[in-house]
Amino acid sequence: MLSKTDIAVLTALEADARLSFAQLGQAVGLSKSPCWKRVQALEQAGAIKGYRTLLDPAVLGLEVAAFVSVTVAFDRHAEFEQAVARHRAILACHATIGEADYLLKVTTASMADLDHLLRQELWRLPGVQRFTTTMTMRTVKDDGLLTSALPRP
Repeated sequence: MLSKTDIAVLTALEADARLSFAQLGQAVGLSKSPCWKRVQALEQAGAIKGYRTLLDPAVLGLEVAAFVSVTVAFDRHAEFEQAVARHRAILACHATIGEADYLLKVTTASMADLDHLLRQELWRLPGVQRFTTTMTMRTVKDDGLLTSALPRP
């Protein structure tokens, strides 16, 4: 179970992973050394998986985002998941319960590129039986913080 201090450290880092240990410690009420040890412990425990830079897809020319619900043959799930993990345009893949087996988040530079992805690549992934695509018109929220969903001790 995470302590209040652990949650405070995670919340601060999730909002700004570029904080120095001195800044982080000041934000959560710890000195630099104990703060560094706390972060190390959270990394070793797997609570912190890594650090990334958030990029703006539109600035990078990735204008089209879509969600694709995919149904896969019963005996091909492992192969499908391996192929999805390697695919550059698939940003996220979630195994689901419901009409489809998976929900993919994809992004491309154009509608023509999305068409190519769907018609020439996605349907050729192992075990794909059918899929439906939902286009996004605009992103309302894409910066949710996991720490905001944590139960508070």
